[in-house]
Order: sequence, then C-alpha cells, then structure tokens
Amino acid sequence: MSPVRLHSSNPNLCADIEFQTPPSHLTDPLESSTDYTKLQEEFCLIAQKVHSLLKSAFNSIAIEKEKLKQMVSEQDHNKGHSTQMARLRQSLSQALNQNAELRSRLSRIHSESIICDQVVSVNIIPSPDEAGEQIHVSLPLSQQVANESRLSMSESVSEFFDAQEVLLSASSSENEASDDESYISDVSDNISEDNTSVADNISRQILNGELTGGAFRNGRRTCLPAPCPDTSNINLWNILRNNIGKDLSKVSMPVELNEPLNTLQHLCEEMEYSELLDKASETDDPYERMVLIAAFAVSGYCSTYFRAGSKPFNPVLGETYECIREDKGFRFFSEQVSHHPPISACHCESKNFVFWQDIRWKNKFWGKSMEILPVGTLNVMLPKYGDCYVWNKVTTCIHNILSGRRWIEHYGEVTIRNTKSSVCICKLTFVKVNYWNSNVNEVQGVVMDQEGKVVHRLFGKWHEGLYCGVAPSAKCVWRPGSLPTNYELYYGFTRFAIELNELDPVLKDLLPPTDARFRPDQRFLEEGNLEAAAAEKQRVEELQRSRRRYMEENNLEHVPKFFKKVIDANQREAWVSNDTYWELRKDPGFSKVDSPVLW
Repeated sequence: MSPVRLHSSNPNLCADIEFQTPPSHLTDPLESSTDYTKLQEEFCLIAQKVHSLLKSAFNSIAIEKEKLKQMVSEQDHNKGHSTQMARLRQSLSQALNQNAELRSRLSRIHSESIICDQVVSVNIIPSPDEAGEQIHVSLPLSQQVANESRLSMSESVSEFFDAQEVLLSASSSENEASDDESYISDVSDNISEDNTSVADNISRQILNGELTGGAFRNGRRTCLPAPCPDTSNINLWNILRNNIGKDLSKVSMPVELNEPLNTLQHLCEEMEYSELLDKASETDDPYERMVLIAAFAVSGYCSTYFRAGSKPFNPVLGETYECIREDKGFRFFSEQVSHHPPISACHCESKNFVFWQDIRWKNKFWGKSMEILPVGTLNVMLPKYGDCYVWNKVTTCIHNILSGRRWIEHYGEVTIRNTKSSVCICKLTFVKVNYWNSNVNEVQGVVMDQEGKVVHRLFGKWHEGLYCGVAPSAKCVWRPGSLPTNYELYYGFTRFAIELNELDPVLKDLLPPTDARFRPDQRFLEEGNLEAAAAEKQRVEELQRSRRRYMEENNLEHVPKFFKKVIDANQREAWVSNDTYWELRKDPGFSKVDSPVLW
C-alpha cells in the first residue's frame, strides 16, 4: 500500500491518483481575432450599403419633394399668369376698341375739316311781306363744319390730362369789365334797335343778289398765287436797334416781312369759326351758351400759331374791307377809323348774331421779343335771348425776333360778361410759359354762377382745341380745321385766310375803291413781285403822309365813313357801325360815292 501523503490544501486527495487533462474546446486566439475582423468587415460593408441606399433614397425623396414643390408653385404661377393674361387680353381688347373709336372720330373730323365745293339747299325764312312765298336757294358750301357732332364728342385726350383744375381768381379783370358795362349797355341797346330785322334784311339781300352781284360764287381759291419770299438775308438788327422800347407801328419795315393781308382782314379772320355763335344762338341753357362764347373767344387766336414769321400790313386811314360769306351766313365790314393812335373797327351780322369790336394796338420791342398790347373790347349780341357778351383780348408776344425760329405766345386773363344778365360769368387764363411750366399755349377757365360756384370747367390749348369738363370724360367744344397742303410755304395761312384777299370779278364793281383787295403793294406781294410791292408800299405810305400834312395845315379832322364814335359817362370811346355801309352799297353803289384816293 502506498503511503498516503497529506496536503494542507487538498487533504482528501490521494497522491497516486493521475488526472487527465480534458480536451479543450476553445479556439486559438489568433484564429478567433481573424474571424471577428471578418465579421466586423462584413457588418461595415453591409452598413455601408444600407447607408448608401438610405442616402440615395433620402436624396431621391428630397428631389421628388422639390419637384413636387416646383410643380405646385408652377401650378399657382400658371393660375396667376392665366388670370393676368386674361386681364391683359381684356385690356388689349378695350384698347383696340378705343383705338377703333378714335380712328373713326379722327376720320370724321378729317372729313369735316376738308373744304369741298358742295351745293346745299337752304330754306331761308321769308320776311313778313314775303310770307306767301316759300323761298328755296342753293348755296355753295366751301367748308363744312358739323358743330353738333363736335360739341357732343367725348374725348379722352392725354395731352390735357394734367390740366390743373383750379378756380381762377375772380378779381383779375373785375375793374376792367365793370368800366366797360356803362357804355356797352347803351351801345348794345342802339345796335339791337338798329338790327331788329337783320335776318329779314340779309335774307332779302342774298335772294335779290344785292350782296353778291346777282349770283352765288361757285367756289373759292385753295392756294395763293405765289409762295412767301425768303427773309433769311434781312438783318433786322440794323432796322430795330434804334427802336428798342418804342412803338414799332411807326417804323417802316421791308415788304418781305409782311404777309399779303392787313389788320382789317385779320379782324375778319376771327370770324372763321362763327358757327360757334350760331350754335350759341340755338342753346337755351345760359351756362352752355357761355361755354360756346368762350370757345369762340379762344378760336380767334388759333390762326396765329404758324404766322410768327410775318406781320400784316398796317391799314392806311380810311381803308376798308368787306367779306360776305353765304356759306357761313354772315356779312362783315371793317374800317381804319384812326391812324394815330391806330384804331381798327369792324361790324359783322347774321340772322343769329351781331358782332363788333374796335381795337387799338400798342407794341414794344424789347431786343429779343416784341409785345403787342391790345386795347379795346369784343362784343357779341344774340337777339334771340337778348344777350350781349363783352370781353377783352390778351397780350401777344413774338419771341426770337432777331435770331432763331420765331414763335408766338398769347398770355393774360379774359373775362366774359353778359351785360344783360348776371346769371353767369366766364374767366379764361392764357397761361404764360416759364421755366417751371412746359405746357405751352395752355388755356384754363371756368364758368361760374352768380354765387361764384363753378358750373363748367374749360381747358385746352388755343391752337388745338377747347374742352369742357374734367379729363378723361371732357367733351370737345371746339377744334380747328385742317391746314391746307404746303401751308408753311404760303405764310402759314389757313384755308379761310387764303380766301380773304381773293378779288372775285363779280365783286370788283361792287366794292368801294378803299377796299384792301385793291391795295397794290399787298396784291404785288401776294403775286410774288417783291420789287413792285416795295415800290408801291413806299408810294402808299408817302400818300398817307401827304394827306395828313394837308389836313393838319387846313385844320381838318378825318371823319370815318362807316363808323361813329360813342362816348360814355367815363369818357371812354367806342366805335360802332353807323348803318350806312350796306345801304350805300345797294343804292347808289360805291362807284357813285366820293371816296378818298388811298393808293
């Protein structure tokens, strides 16, 4: 038996016992580490793929989201764009319709403003002693003006949209007009009595051929015999340098600076749009009548727009002018009633109105410009309503006298009153051009009632037209007619002005020898004969100086043949017709009446 060895830590174990080492199931650490790395690499690869897929999916979702947003935005934009396009289409349609309407109006205005030799039938109201006969006459119509269509035409003219709607001062011309009322009332009463049968007289005289030599004219000329001369070689400074601040009416000018019309004919030119007075005579509303009278007052300036390059002939003392317009229904005559100061008087009548004025001119040369200051009044009587309108003229200024292109300007205030009624008053302002106001030729005005309340507003330009109301719904009251072809070559004359100096063979034996149509210097200038015109101008002026010296030496005073002077309580004078012109023309005729030799 083997001895037993005892051990303190293992007392129950026998030393002889052999222990076998159990087989180990653990892998080798190196091999285990390799497997772990492989697993980790596989996991990273898989995680990488998953991340890449998720990232790609996220990017795809983001892109799709942006596309969706863009699509929604485009739909909203397209919806707004469609609305905008619909609005634009609607606006374009309205603009096209308005353009078509304006083209139609312009075409109508153009057709109305063209002179054509038409013959219209006119039924003339017979006088009481001719009441048993129905009188029918064919009159030539040289210029057709459709007033009713013009007055009812609604205009949306952009150039007048910026007209200031202000109440014009009522104190500007109060004193002037009140001074005129004292004698205008008396004068208009006399004229009213003298012209109670104007319509009947004119009707009878036209029918009997007393005004036209027994036949109506078939037409009037449409062009002057010769164009205006070249004035570029005339040195005005040598003529005017010693006359700065003086009255240029006493300075003799070269005939090339004149136009083949004189001041007496210019007064008649203011009647070009007399149809406004005819319309006023048929308008019952007193405020609308005042609007038409205001339009007539403005229309008298429109023909001057292209006339700044020349001046009219100064009438000699005793010179006259007559104009009978069957197409317009009026007869007109004028006379130079004074030479120092120069005063021109005129009288015009028809069955619808009576017009008269006397104007004296003061002009001053300021170096670069010349001011023309008119003194006098214009008067219109409407027998149907018993109205008598009176107003003043504004200042005229011609710029660039010595150099550059000359241009004309009218500025000042006009007050139109009805001396027979205080129902309304009209105030017009011709705006003066300055550095802060670029609206040249602008006219503004108002028609007010007795209490000063504005009833109608007026605006426009004196060379383009006058409108009543507030833009763009304002109505056109007056618009000038079209100018003739090549008007710039013929002194800038209108169609009406071209006809004023025409000497008809039928009228030649009926006119007084003092009529402006017989003036030789003016006639030679019209025909383009400058040398003869200059010689005759000098001769006519010398004859006038000789007559004046003779009258002064013999203490004689010139007495106008067809006008008389009226003095009021304020010692202011006015010249009115003495009602002898047409009577002398009829019987015994001017060929049998003594007349001064003027040329």
